[in-house]
Order: sequence, then structure tokens, then C-alpha cells
Amino acid sequence: MKLFQNLSIVFCLILILSSCSSKKNKAETSKFLDSSYKIDKPNIIFYLADDQDVYDYGCYGNEKVNTSAVDRLAKEGMLFTNAFTAQAICAPSRSQLFTGKYPLKNGCFANHTATKPSIESVTSRMKSLGYEVVLAGKSHVKPASVYQWDREWQPVPKENVPRDYVPLDSIEAYFKTTDKPFCMFITSKYPHGKYFDVENPKAENLKFYQFDQNKKNSESYIKSRAGYYRSIEEDNTQIEAVLKFVDAHLDENTLFIYSADHGVSGKFAVKDIGLKVPFVVRWPKVIKAGATSNQLIHYTDVLPTFMAIAGGKPTEDIDGKSFLPLLKGDDVQVNEYVYGVRTNQNILNSEVFPSRMIRNQGYKYIRNFNSIEVVEQNLTGKPNVDYFIKRGANAFKNEPFEELYDVQNDPFELHNLAKNPELKSIKEELTKGLFIWMESQNDFLNEEKGNMPLITPKGNRGFKLDKDTPRRKIPDSIKNTLNIKDYTIIEHW
Repeated sequence: MKLFQNLSIVFCLILILSSCSSKKNKAETSKFLDSSYKIDKPNIIFYLADDQDVYDYGCYGNEKVNTSAVDRLAKEGMLFTNAFTAQAICAPSRSQLFTGKYPLKNGCFANHTATKPSIESVTSRMKSLGYEVVLAGKSHVKPASVYQWDREWQPVPKENVPRDYVPLDSIEAYFKTTDKPFCMFITSKYPHGKYFDVENPKAENLKFYQFDQNKKNSESYIKSRAGYYRSIEEDNTQIEAVLKFVDAHLDENTLFIYSADHGVSGKFAVKDIGLKVPFVVRWPKVIKAGATSNQLIHYTDVLPTFMAIAGGKPTEDIDGKSFLPLLKGDDVQVNEYVYGVRTNQNILNSEVFPSRMIRNQGYKYIRNFNSIEVVEQNLTGKPNVDYFIKRGANAFKNEPFEELYDVQNDPFELHNLAKNPELKSIKEELTKGLFIWMESQNDFLNEEKGNMPLITPKGNRGFKLDKDTPRRKIPDSIKNTLNIKDYTIIEHW
């Protein structure tokens, strides 16, 4: 009798466990069918071109340039019309992608400078979420302690082309053999100059816009532009090869993003021609083919989006926000504003002319802090310091203190509305928002007049304003007159 009771109890337990297991399986199945349920971790590939205007793609309206691979991605995925970087220079743009932080906060706000050593980048954040993180191609970020790639392959020399190639063999071999989720940045050196040498180029084979209409008869411009188009075509060949590898060796749960780090026609400045970037995303399991998003997204949003996809949550110190809802088809606002910075004082011309910008869907405000209009208020009374402040203002004497643009109707920012009384409230709102943001970034500039520091890295290494460079000649009377007390030290450079 006791044996029978024990068997009955065991049988009942089996039935209960079986029922629970069945309910669990049904629940898991229903979760997977629910579009809000997180699917298996996808492989993530981010292809980054170098120095290409957002307007120079077939999918963005230029029918005269060969971008068939990117156009294909747009047809199979989602095209973003309002994607931005905060700085139209290589290293600062890339540092935002990799850190989720704007240039002033992450430390890399002048070209060839380093991210702060205390910053956590995509390498550590995605590794902690179970991903292998790979860089294939151009780096242009430092220090190595911040960017600890699981694997890193350098660009590969190739004959009869002006730039090295992305390491296609290594990329394909990796796709064939990898057995865990990965996040790979494929970083091309194209179409960045040096361009191809195109013989007998013709203006009719190029597309001109409002900003370069006056150059239609310039032989040197046409020559350069034709070479640039040819370099874009060469990059298209690389993208086609990568997509072929993806289709052959990876499944549909692969997120592929294409972008270019900034526009070449607006390099170093804060106009949209430099800061607005192409951004196309394909993810067959999630994104509806042929979709378009007009929402404002930013390079700082890329890392938090990747973290959300991987099942993590961005920390509060990250500036960006996840745009994963957009990829899933929810047309929600990600950013009300995006921001931009300009730092001319660096290793090239080294002109003291910093700018900041704020932009929403309709309007854009720019402040040029050392404009010729206000340069007298920026002077210090020290002749050797004031020489460089005046020099910076005169180098950009046609750029006013304030700029305001209706970016919906004036996308190339040709008509400055800063003095339009009807837009006073809009300008005030944007100005207030800009300085709130600058304070949050611990900017060395502020709203007070007369704040125009000469900046230099700790140790004053390599950035001395009073020295000649290949692009800068300093009068003998002013050479070697600055000392360390004349500079504001940027500790992390």
C-alpha cells in the first residue's frame, strides 16, 4: 500500500512538471512571436566610409555616382535622412561612435588627439554583453587602453589604387569560422583623398548643388570631383565584396549598418554638409525593407543602440540614446536636439576659431565664439596672445558671431536668419539649449564675452601656436613668445 502511495506521488509530480514545462515552452513561443520580445543576439557589422558627403549616393538623390551597394542596403533596409556626427573630422567623429559620448566629454575634440583614458568604449561594453569586438581597417582612435579590440586587422596595400583596402580576406575568414556573436567595425580609407586620377573629366558627369554651382567651370575642381567619384566607386567594390561574404556565411539575424564619418565638403566646420551623414541599416529579421526614418539620430546613439540590442542598458554617463525602437518600426522621437563642435586650433592651420551648434528638425543655431564681430572683447592685453586671437578671427572674417538657419527650406545654410526679429524666440530657445548642453559637457567655452583661451595638451607637446608648420607660417617677431601660462591646459590630450 505504501509503495502504491509513493508511486502515485511520483506520477503526480511528473504530471505537474510536464505541465509546467509545456506552459513554459508555450510562453517562450508566444514571447518570440511578440514583436517586442528580444530576438537572439544578432551579429553586428558597421561599415564606415571616410570623407563622403551625404548627398553623393544614389539613394540620397545623386544619380551620377555609383553607390549600388549602399542603394541595395537602402532597398533592403531603412534609410535615415537626419543622422549626424558632432564633428566633421575623422578622429572626433569615430570616437563618438565608439564611446557614445560627444567629443568634448570623451576628450577627442581635435583631430589626432586621444580619448580620455578613463572612458569605457564599445570594446569593453560589448564584451561584457557577450560579444567579440573587431576592428577591420582604419583606426584613427587612441589610446589602446580604451580601445582593446579582440581582433584588429590593418588596411591592406593594393596595386593601382590610391588607398589601402579593407582586409577582405581576414573578414571573410572570420565570417566563416566565428561561433559567437560579434560586433565588427569595417573602416574604409575610401573615398578620402588622395583620389584617382581621372583623364578628361567632364562637368556633365558630376552633380552640382547650391554650395558648389559656382565651380562648374573650374577645371581643378572638376578634376578633383571626378577623382572623388571614382574613389566612391572603388569603395562600392569593397562594400559589394563584404555583402557577398555576409550573404554567404552569416544568417539573416545580422545587423548591417553603412555610414560615412563626415562630409568632405564641410570638413572642419559645423554646417550640415559636414555633420549630416549617410546612415543605412539592414536587419532582415527586424527592419521592413524600403523603410525611411526622418527622426534625428546621432553617432553617440550607436553604442547605446548596440547595447540595447545585446540586452544591456546604457549607463547615465553616455550621451546617446538607443534608436532600436526605430529599427523595429516605432516612429518615436529619439533626440529633440543634436549638437556639433568645431575646434580649429590643432596641428594644421591652428587658427583660434571655435564654434558650437545646436539643431532640431526645423532650425539650426551656430555661435562662432571668436568672430571678427567680437574679437576685441576676446583680447587679453598680452600682445603675443592677442596676435593669435586676432589671427584666428581674421582667418574666418566672413563668418558672423551668430548664425540661424531654417534647415527645412535652406538645407545648405545659405541664408542667415539670426537677425530676423520674427525668429527671435526660436533663436533664444536654441541659444539657451546650447549653453545648457555645453555646461553638461564641461566645455572650456561659456556664454561670457572675453573667454577665448589658447588650448594645448599637457606638456605643450606638438601644438605650439608660435611655431611654423607645413601649413602655417609665423612671423619671426612672434615665434617662441608663448609660454605654458599663456595656454589653457587640456589634461587628457
